[in-house]
Amino acid sequence: MAKIEASMAGSVWKVLVKEGDEIKAGQDVVILESMKMEIPIAAEVDGVVTKVYAQEGEFVNDADVLLETE
Repeated sequence: MAKIEASMAGSVWKVLVKEGDEIKAGQDVVILESMKMEIPIAAEVDGVVTKVYAQEGEFVNDADVLLETE
């Protein structure tokens, strides 16, 4: 199981995947917004999304888990 974490603090602007989705390495899965900039968070490995923790509009800190893959 792999975890995808926030690379910096910010608001979750958009969640691009849902549980059960197949993802590929390099695919954007969440977009954060910080200081009026959009920061895409990409998957590092291929897998299937097993759990989404991030919700649009919520604030996350650096290293918070956004989702899990298997």
